[in-house]
Amino acid sequence: MITASTFTLTRRAALGALMAASALATVSGASADMLDVEKDELTFGFIKLTDMAPLAVAYEQGYFEDEGLYVTLEPQANWKVLLDRVITGELDGAHMLAGQPLAATIGFGTKAHIVTPFSMDLNGNGITVSNEIWEMMKPNLEMQDDGNPVHPIKASALKPVVDKFRSEGKPFNMGMVFPVSTHNYELRYWLASGDIHPGYYSDTDISGKIKADVLLSVTPPPQMPATLEAGTIYGYCVGEPWNQQAVFKGIGVPVITDYEIWKNNPEKVFGMTEEFTEENSNTTLAVTKALIRAAKWLDENDNANRMEAVEILSRPEYVGADKEVIANSMTGTFEYEKGDTREVPDFNVFYRYFATYPYYSDAVWYLTQMRRWGQIGEYKPDSWYDEVAKSVYRPDIYLQAAEMLVEEGLVEKDDFPWDTDGYRAPTPAADVIDGIPYDGKQPNAYIDSLPIGLKGKQSVNGTEVVGG
Repeated sequence: MITASTFTLTRRAALGALMAASALATVSGASADMLDVEKDELTFGFIKLTDMAPLAVAYEQGYFEDEGLYVTLEPQANWKVLLDRVITGELDGAHMLAGQPLAATIGFGTKAHIVTPFSMDLNGNGITVSNEIWEMMKPNLEMQDDGNPVHPIKASALKPVVDKFRSEGKPFNMGMVFPVSTHNYELRYWLASGDIHPGYYSDTDISGKIKADVLLSVTPPPQMPATLEAGTIYGYCVGEPWNQQAVFKGIGVPVITDYEIWKNNPEKVFGMTEEFTEENSNTTLAVTKALIRAAKWLDENDNANRMEAVEILSRPEYVGADKEVIANSMTGTFEYEKGDTREVPDFNVFYRYFATYPYYSDAVWYLTQMRRWGQIGEYKPDSWYDEVAKSVYRPDIYLQAAEMLVEEGLVEKDDFPWDTDGYRAPTPAADVIDGIPYDGKQPNAYIDSLPIGLKGKQSVNGTEVVGG
C-alpha cells in the first residue's frame, strides 16, 4: 500500500508545478499571501491513536500543502522515542501527550524546552478492565431497569476487588501509556476518587508505586489489549481505539470514559522545541493554521465528516485498526460491555468548545497532578505554575494563526476566544467524578482540596510522606 510519506515528493512536485505555471489567487481555498516559511520539508511524529486525526486530516485534505509545507507523517514506537526524536531534531514536531512538553521543560525525565501552539483535542480516553475483574465489580454496581449498569461507574466499585487481591497477597496491576500521560493522571484521579491509592513517585523511586494499592506500569497504546489478554495487567487507561478493541475482541469491558471523569478535559497537544519555533516562526504559524483547519473539518456540520475521518485513520499508515472499531467511538457513540452502546457525542472533540486553544489552565492541571503524586517533589507557589504554563503553552502563536485564517475567510471569528486571559472558567464540581471543582488560578488550593495525594509542603522520603 502507498503510505503518507510515499506521497510527499510526488505531491510536492505536482504542487510546485501548479504554482509555477499559474498565478492563481488560491490553492485549495488558501490565501495567495502564503507565509514565507523558513523550512518547507517537515517530518512529524505520532502514536497510533485516533486523536492524531488533525495531522492525518491536514495531510489528506491538503491543508499543509496550502501553506507551502511538504510533510511526512511517521508513526513512532512509543512516547519516549517520539519525544527524544523531537528533542534531537529528527522530528520537527509531534502529536504529544500534554504532560510531555511540561515535564521536559521542568526537567522531569528529560530536560528540553518544548512548547505547544495547538491543543489537539478534548476527551478521547477510557478505562478498561478484564472480563474477570468486571464480573467481580458487578455486585458493587447500581443497575438500570434494562440490566445495564448506571454510569458513570465510580472506582468505589473496584475497591472491594482491589482489597480482596491485597488480602490474598496478589498485586493488582494496571496499565497506562507513560508517566506524564493524561492516562496516568486520569487513571490515578479515578482510582483516588474511589479511595484507592495509586502510589507516589519520589526523587529516588520513579516507579510511581510507593504506598500504592494498585500498581501502574507503562504499556504502549497498541499493545494494551494483548497485555490485558495475557493477564499481565487487569485493566488499563488508554485512548481509542484500544478500549473498543477490547470490546470487539471480547477480552475486556470499558467501565468509564474520561468525559465522565472530567467533562471536556484537555488531551493531546502538538509539540515542537522552542528553538524550532524561534528559528522557524513562519513555519510554526503555517503548521498551526493547517492544524486549525483540520480540527474544524473534523467537527464541522455536527461531525458530518467523521466517517471519512474513520476511513482515513483505519489505514495502516495511520492507526491501522478496523473501521468498525474506530467508528465505535469516533462517530458519537461508545460501547461499554458488549451490546451496551450509548450516545457520547462529545467523546472526541477536536474544534468546538475552543478545543484547539492552548489554555494555561490546562497546563496548570497537569502540573498539579505531577505535584499531587510526587513527580514535582517540593512545594511550588501559585506563581510558579503560571510561569511554567506560560513558557510552554503558546496561545500567542495560536491566535496569530487564527487571525490569518479569519482574514482568509477559512474560519469564523467566533470560533476563537479572543478576549481570554488564557485561563478557562473554573471547572464546576458537577463536571468532575469526585465533585471537586478546579480553578487553574489557584493550583495549591486545588491540590490541598484533593483527599489523596501530597499537600502543602509535603514530600516523599523513602516510603513515607513527610512535612506538612
